[in-house]
Amino acid sequence: MNFAFDNRFVNELPGDPDIGPQRRQVHGACWSAVAPTPVATPRLLASSPEVAHLLDIAPEDIASPDFAEVFGGNRLLPGMQSYAACYGGYQFGNWAGQLGDGRAINLGEVINGAGQRWELQLKGAGPTPYARRADGRAVLRSSIREFLCSEAMHHLGVPTTRALSLVGTGESVLRDMFYDGNPRHEPGAVVCRVAPSFIRFGNFEILASRNDEALLARLADFTIARDFPEIEGDTEAKRSRWFIEVCERSARMVAHWMRVGFVHGVMNTDNMSILGLTIDYGPYGWIDNYDPEWTPNTTDAGGRRYRFGHQPQIVHWNLTRLAEALVPLFPSRDALLAGLERYAEAYSSEYGAMLAAKFGLAGLTDGDDDLVAEAFALMQEAEVDMTAFFRGLAEVDLTAPAIAPLCPAFYRADLLERHAPALDSWLARYAACAARDGMASTARREGMNAVNPRFVLRNYLAQQAIDRAEQGDASEVNELLDVMRRPYAEQPGRERFAALRPDWARHKAGCSMLSCSS
Repeated sequence: MNFAFDNRFVNELPGDPDIGPQRRQVHGACWSAVAPTPVATPRLLASSPEVAHLLDIAPEDIASPDFAEVFGGNRLLPGMQSYAACYGGYQFGNWAGQLGDGRAINLGEVINGAGQRWELQLKGAGPTPYARRADGRAVLRSSIREFLCSEAMHHLGVPTTRALSLVGTGESVLRDMFYDGNPRHEPGAVVCRVAPSFIRFGNFEILASRNDEALLARLADFTIARDFPEIEGDTEAKRSRWFIEVCERSARMVAHWMRVGFVHGVMNTDNMSILGLTIDYGPYGWIDNYDPEWTPNTTDAGGRRYRFGHQPQIVHWNLTRLAEALVPLFPSRDALLAGLERYAEAYSSEYGAMLAAKFGLAGLTDGDDDLVAEAFALMQEAEVDMTAFFRGLAEVDLTAPAIAPLCPAFYRADLLERHAPALDSWLARYAACAARDGMASTARREGMNAVNPRFVLRNYLAQQAIDRAEQGDASEVNELLDVMRRPYAEQPGRERFAALRPDWARHKAGCSMLSCSS
């Protein structure tokens, strides 16, 4: 493996004068030098060939024992400058102070043969100065979920960080999964995450909270120059356009979440990428039976702050906190307010277009809004699976609409029987609306199936793969990875991966809600 490193973050921004993993408050610096802690027996469990290709890693390199050594944290390659980043954040609406990369260690920035910049980051590679009281490790179950979801989201067309590899450590990690005073030892793992940048809202917020305006300005201008090189003009113009761009990208990201039924689960500001990428896959989930009030996070079960239907508002709230942090960089708040307004406009436009595509409509008129709202209300009342509903809707014959294609989307036969008359009535109005556009049935079906996935990474599927991997068999992880490469295709023979959540998984740990423990 011969990487071309160009580590601008550590070379152009100030670092912590102290080194090593001892916990500390870090002031006047954007990063702290720290090396991964070696593990007992690193073993490659899975890798993404697409990400390997992005990084110009050959298949024979992946097969080499050196690959697991490097991406398990046992060895640094020439050019790697490992560090943990300093940032803060609002967690569940409250300022949490310094957070930082508590168990993520950046290896450096690679420039591939196409001239693209990719940061490599190991998650679960040992303690850092920001680990607080934790050990800096990650368990296999959360690592599998992060590895699979990073790639599944990419293939769904959702802006996301990527994952190169999943490496078992051969060591156990002590975790209290349910925070109930019953910790247990679990197998450990390390994921190599990959993104053009891992800078978060919190990188700016920590500096603003400490009134370090000079470093705040330096970080903002660095971010624009490195990660938004297309933005031109004088300093003020660049910063204004940059914030608007961050708002627009964030709007597109959450619109895609809503399109595919993804719930992040822990949308704290330190989990918001400045590039508008989905980042930090913890207690996430996909909507099974449609419920805008659902959150997959047990920690959020009381307030449901990060519930599915509230995600667009939370992104706006998080952007507002970022805007507040950036106030010292602008002569007035006008540009920041313009960015927040642009977020609302961009989200409305993006999600409106996505909704029209999901329903197989050329566009949404005023009357269509009521039709769409009624469909979602019916799905919620009747416990209808969101993913299966839209795949079934594409099969409805507009000349003779019938509910048969939608029946497999119902979780309960009694609710299907109860709501069948309402669904029949809705389908008649929907068919008339869809026929208005004059789209050929084949084109309509293909268009809907291009935006409504057949396969999503349902929690119960991930948990089944985890259960087998914890027994030493990672084959289900690799098959799920392969299925999720083509989420919009039918994939004959793999129907079980599109099956609705089974009843036994409704309340099973890992299959419904999850904790932040990992």
